[in-house]
Amino acid sequence: MTVLVTGGAGFIGGNFVYHMLGAHSDYKIVCVDCLTYAGNMSTLKVAMENKNFVFYKTDICDREAIYKIFEDEKPDVVVNFAAESHVDRSIENPEIFLKTNILGTQVMMDACRKYGNIRYHQVSTDEVYGDLPLDRPDLFFTEQTPIHTSSPYSSSKAGADLLVLAYHRTYGLPVTISRCSNNYGPYHFPEKLIPLMIANALADKPLPVYGKGENLRDWLYVEDHCKAIDLIIHKGKIGEVYNVGGHNEMANIDIVKLICQKLGKSEDLITYVADRKGHDLRYAIDPTKIHTELGWLPETKFADGIEKTIEWYLNNKEWWQTIISGEYRDYYEKMYGNR
Repeated sequence: MTVLVTGGAGFIGGNFVYHMLGAHSDYKIVCVDCLTYAGNMSTLKVAMENKNFVFYKTDICDREAIYKIFEDEKPDVVVNFAAESHVDRSIENPEIFLKTNILGTQVMMDACRKYGNIRYHQVSTDEVYGDLPLDRPDLFFTEQTPIHTSSPYSSSKAGADLLVLAYHRTYGLPVTISRCSNNYGPYHFPEKLIPLMIANALADKPLPVYGKGENLRDWLYVEDHCKAIDLIIHKGKIGEVYNVGGHNEMANIDIVKLICQKLGKSEDLITYVADRKGHDLRYAIDPTKIHTELGWLPETKFADGIEKTIEWYLNNKEWWQTIISGEYRDYYEKMYGNR
């Protein structure tokens, strides 16, 4: 089988590439990534040495180039991770999010239709559901929860999801969608909460926390997420949406304090900054459907996953220090410097 993975030089996509190469040694993995700010070829350094792996530096919005890849590689399955995914960046510049996340999705599905009605999986997010109140721990997102977006990012992902389902109903394209909670683990771009706090704490820099840090997120170790997607593309029911959650709810401030504790750093580094516009309060996923239908459950407890994540960042400083020393520094100052 040939699996085409878009966004494979990013965080979750890169981890998925390694999962698939390890779990299915007879599969060919074709990776497409345009290497924007969050795409990093060093993430795929080991994969590039694998005879079953092929990489194309291509934008998923480039219809001609994508069609050529489909002609040459003849994929059996497409898994679309490619997306602009940082909420703050979407608030600063919504246009690129709409282009990549919606129009890019359209191009990929048009290619699937054109070259044999190819099986298509869309990797989405729980952020399409909006948020939940902090004082209602009994409430969770299910697949029937109405879409209620808060940011240009989540709106662009919701738009893509609706388009995917429309292509299934209108054209009969065999699709599935997964909506995951916050991922963490190796290769996480160091503008996101956990890797940002690890990197800053190691450098004794301020740890910027939005508002009071009370926002709750359901954290999913990235390896568990990859296993869920693997299951969905092989055994998931066509036309269905699957929520993938970790049952690991944590307040942002508690995560930051835990990282300080693990690294032996003072909580005095914590700096509270002006809250994000439209900041969602709580995300919490009910993964009953994927457990009942496909037998998936998260295997990694947060206490274990955060240990493994911190250890990875300690052992791979060159990977993230190279990122921080580049364009990211200007972005960091723009986003946090005046708060």
